[in-house]
Amino acid sequence: MKSLRLILTHPRYFAPAWVFASLNIWFGTWAIYIPTVQARLGIDKAKLGLAIFFLSLGVFTVFPVASRIINRLGVGRATWLGVLACSLFAFFPLIAPNYYALVASLFFFGLSNGFTDIAMNTLVTEIEKEDRQNFMSAAHGFFSLGGVLAGLGSFLIPLIGSPAIHMTGVILGVLVVNALLRKHYYHLIAAPVEKEGFSLKLFRPLLILGIISFVVMGGEGAVVDWSGLYLKEVVGSPEFLWGSGFLAFSVTMTLGRFLGDGISARIGSVRIVAAGSFIAVLGYLSVLWAHPVAAIAGFALVGLGFSVIIPELFRIGGNVRGVESSKGVAFIAGTGYTGFLAAPPVLGYLAEAFGLRISFWVLLACAALVLLATGVLKKRESR
Repeated sequence: MKSLRLILTHPRYFAPAWVFASLNIWFGTWAIYIPTVQARLGIDKAKLGLAIFFLSLGVFTVFPVASRIINRLGVGRATWLGVLACSLFAFFPLIAPNYYALVASLFFFGLSNGFTDIAMNTLVTEIEKEDRQNFMSAAHGFFSLGGVLAGLGSFLIPLIGSPAIHMTGVILGVLVVNALLRKHYYHLIAAPVEKEGFSLKLFRPLLILGIISFVVMGGEGAVVDWSGLYLKEVVGSPEFLWGSGFLAFSVTMTLGRFLGDGISARIGSVRIVAAGSFIAVLGYLSVLWAHPVAAIAGFALVGLGFSVIIPELFRIGGNVRGVESSKGVAFIAGTGYTGFLAAPPVLGYLAEAFGLRISFWVLLACAALVLLATGVLKKRESR
């Protein structure tokens, strides 16, 4: 909890952590109104899915160029630019007058989200280097907290009665806090890095980190989309427990991220990734036991294990020798987001062909693969 205390008592650390929370507040507020937007425009699920794909397309479009923009502007200014862009583009999907306007607005919302994601992770990486303080994991905890705050905002829907008014209030509130805090990071630029020419030796650690990111965020996406159906169809849980797996996963994910920095400082980044993947393996084994209590506890363990991995990957990726921190972060973000989007439909195909239980055996194998990959990272670290 040292990193959480650090964030809550020092504006220099709270400022970037609030950007993390802001990103999920904007996105979460849009998400709770998806059914409303679908009904207002009269579109079916296929068209809605295609529109949301354009949000993802916006994220992917910015990944290849984000590091170059961040380095040119300075990471502090780039983060503030991302905040402004998200504040602007979060509004338009809720007022889109037709389907094509919705598609376009979601593309630009995704573009701004992807850019801000890379900028804020690079910002935290640079502050950690400069201050020798670990708070990346706790910053990701604030991202999770932002989703909780957006979810609580759903209780205001009957009182407000207008998605546009609700989002306007969210945007103004979040933007004002960011504007007050931006002075604590706006001036920061990434530390210069002695660049090396491309080589497989240089690329190998990033490739391993990218594979781990792909697998872990793929697992996160799978739990988000399939945990309820697993509890219903495989475990045979009563209806009131169908959402319990995701809830348990989310709670331990948030808690683990607030605890992760202190553990990382004591045992190191590679060991905490190994420990997290081992806990996730135990979690999947518990899920595959297919008893209601064991399955819910298993989802909680998976959340706890995964909670510390992605923040550590950003930390490691931002410190790879010979690679600019923004490029390392962009690579981790790109591969991870690919996994988050790709895993659920792939697992859905496996579930349709071989059964949902087989899909979770695949997830178990992937978590074990991450554990094995940490052995390679450990060998590189010891050299």
